[in-house]
Amino acid sequence: MNGFKTAVLLILLTLLLMLAGEYFGGQNGMAIAFVIAAAMNFFSYFYSDKIALAMYGARPVSRAELPRAYEVVERLTQKAGIPMPKIYVLPTESPNAFATGRNPQHASVAVTHGILELLSDEELEGVLAHELGHVRNRDILTSSIAATLAGAITLLARMGFWFGMFGGGEREDRRGGGIGALLMLLLAPLAAVLIQLWVSRTREYEADASGAQLTGNPYALASALEKISAVSKRVPLPASPTTAHLFIIEPLLAGEMWASLFSTHPPIQKRIERLIGRTTLGIRGS
Repeated sequence: MNGFKTAVLLILLTLLLMLAGEYFGGQNGMAIAFVIAAAMNFFSYFYSDKIALAMYGARPVSRAELPRAYEVVERLTQKAGIPMPKIYVLPTESPNAFATGRNPQHASVAVTHGILELLSDEELEGVLAHELGHVRNRDILTSSIAATLAGAITLLARMGFWFGMFGGGEREDRRGGGIGALLMLLLAPLAAVLIQLWVSRTREYEADASGAQLTGNPYALASALEKISAVSKRVPLPASPTTAHLFIIEPLLAGEMWASLFSTHPPIQKRIERLIGRTTLGIRGS
């Protein structure tokens, strides 16, 4: 199923670029857009993970630098029957984590400095098991490509806006020019959000379940989610909307009126309830 989603996302990217090329440049524009789309598909498939890691300044770490995480990941990957991923650390005090890569053989798991400071060993194991659940469930490629596609849509809309406002020529007059470009600029972020919603909500529940199964301790992951959610509201992670869906806790829109509508993650209370049968840990949440 994830392979089908990936194919659909790549086809959608190609069609969007070709339509935009035809809109602004006719048949020649469409041909140029097809070449660009082919190149973007190639880079999305092979390099989307590296792009996401580079966006947040993620640094690869060795076993000597982070033995605590390495020992947990080694134990969990052996249990899950997947290869050992590369481990990265993001230089931020905001607690969060994500997994990326095109398959289990080319996977990376990234954690922030803040999450290492915040969580106990059991809670960190729950988070890492969740991320390895994404790897084992093979949804990391879909998520990474969705991030690239969402970024491409937003960039395309901005280019269309400026081209339509200042360089549309006769096609601008015939098709509404500046108004059409303005609509593209307004609708593109919504399209990006819809793409992220499509690939994200169910997969978070599945990764939570996979993580709890790997550790045999759903309370540890539930406690970690509760802690990360609380602290990340006080210490937010500056993140791009196009990659917010990669993280274990969504780093954007926390506490705002549109959060529930545009969130790429299920509410924390519902995730905790699925894990332990209630929406809060009570005395275990200390």
